This record gives sequence, C-alpha cells and structure tokens, in this order.
Amino acid sequence: MTLTLSQRAVEEEAPSSPPAVRPARRRRTPLTWFRGGGLANLLFVLPMLFVFVFFSWSPIVQSVIMSLQKTNLLVSEWVGIDNYVAVLSDPELGRAVVNTLYFAVLALLLGFPLPLMMAVLMSEVRRGKGLYSALAYLPVVIPPVVAVLLWKFFYSADPSGVFNTVLGAVGIPPQPWIQDAVQAMPSLVLEATWAAAGGSIIIYLAALLGVPPELYDAAEVDGAGIWKKVWHVTLPQLRGILFIMLILQIIATAQVFLEPFLFTGGGPAGATKTVLLYIYDKAFRNSLGGDYGEATAVSVLLAIVLAVLSWLYFKVTDRWSTT
Repeated sequence: MTLTLSQRAVEEEAPSSPPAVRPARRRRTPLTWFRGGGLANLLFVLPMLFVFVFFSWSPIVQSVIMSLQKTNLLVSEWVGIDNYVAVLSDPELGRAVVNTLYFAVLALLLGFPLPLMMAVLMSEVRRGKGLYSALAYLPVVIPPVVAVLLWKFFYSADPSGVFNTVLGAVGIPPQPWIQDAVQAMPSLVLEATWAAAGGSIIIYLAALLGVPPELYDAAEVDGAGIWKKVWHVTLPQLRGILFIMLILQIIATAQVFLEPFLFTGGGPAGATKTVLLYIYDKAFRNSLGGDYGEATAVSVLLAIVLAVLSWLYFKVTDRWSTT
C-alpha cells in the first residue's frame, strides 16, 4: 500500500505531457493548386459546366429579360414590369389558375393514393409480379399524344362510343364526357392518372423492397390485417418517398398542358384552360406573332410560385420525413 501511494505521488508530481501540436495547414497557393491536379480537374469539369450554364441558366436569364419586354421575336420594346401588371390584371389568367388548381386537387385525390394502393396489392402477389409490373408500366411506354388521341376516341359522346357503350350495358345513359363543362376536367384527370400511374407504381414497388420483412411478421403476430399493416408499417417506412412523390406530383399537375391542349383546346367554354395553355395562347394563338413578353412573364411567375412552394414544402416536411 505504501509503495502504491508513493508511486501515485510520483505520478502526480511528474509534469504532464505537453498537448499534441497540430501540424500547421499549408497555405493554398495557385502553384500548389496546379501541382495538385487542379487544372486537370477544371478542364475535365469545364465542358459539363459550359453545357449546364448554356442550356439551363442561359434560357432562364433570357426568359427574365424577355418578360420585361414587349416583343414578338421580331420587334422588341423595353416595358419593365408592365407585362406583369397586364397579366396579373387579366381575369382570364385568374380563371386559368382556378382550373389548374381544380385539376391539381382532382389529380392528387385520385392519382396520388391509387398507385400506392396498387403497389401494395402487387407486392402481396406471390406469382406473376413481373407481369403485373409490366402491365402497370405499359401506359407510360405509350407515346402521350397517342394515348390522348386514343382516350379521345373512347370519350366519344355518341351512344356507340366505347365508354358510353359500357355504361349503356348497365343502364346508364350516354355521357357527354369532354364536351361538357362539368365532366371535362374529371375526364382529363382520369386519363392523366392512367397515363402516369405506372411510373409511381414502379417507384413504390422498389421502395417496398426496403421495408424489413420482420416488421410485417411482428404485425401478423399481433393479429394485424392487411390494412393495419399498411397503416402502421408500410406508410411510416415509406414516409420519405411519399413526401418526394407528393411534391413531384404537385409540380407536374401545376404544369399540365398536353391533356387540355389535345382533348379540348381549353374548352368547353374555357372550363379546361390551364396556366400553361394560357401561356401558349398568349404566345402562339395569334398568327401574326403573339405577345411573347406577357407569355414569358406568366412563365416566370409560375416558376417563382413553384420554387417558393417547393421550398416551403421541404421546410415543413423535413422534420416529418426524418422522425
């Protein structure tokens, strides 16, 4: 015991070892950057950087400049924010915004949960899962214009039309479909959902492969049915991908153009005229050259709204997707 105390006293009296000295960072100079391969890296990245700036940021800058001009691409006149004042005071733009919001709400109510439910049901199938996946993705493979023209034939208002023939078999009278101001927008949403659901189904099927099987086994032991397993296991595990798919669908529905353009041209009575169709009319419907300045101003406003909406969305859902 005495020896131990003596050793402890010696250790306490011994000077402590000096703290480790961190090596000084070498000063970064152009010469060291060059010797470290910086020039080679820059030359390697430069073509890609040029392509990105030229094809991505250059059109954006040119669009902002054009939105401040009165132009038909032949004659240009600087008007400042007059284009923005003109389009914001146009009641036709207000109706186009309302129609776009209506399309987006219907598409979210129908097109967002449907692919998820189909993916969950397909994941429970024991045989033929590859065949079902191929059939679900088939509408995505069909060219969009061909799909719209095909559905336009299905939506024929004649009693001999495809959908009206099916309805007539169960005693329902023929429907006007896209020729009616009330039914036109839901008809467009139905076709758009059919055309785009396949891609979402494949994404959800891939995400479901990452859900640990033991979670489902534990849920079955607790007596959970398929819907309880979906609510308590599947949805929490897919929370991050669900948030991403939701914002992507919001952005896509806010930019809908093909369906109203090819189905109805914005009719009947302007019931399906969306923001992008309004931009198209501003720019191209006039045979002598449209007002590209006002059309570009609406495009810039739409881009700003979607950028702010996306930023707010990710700020709100960031905590939810990680907890």
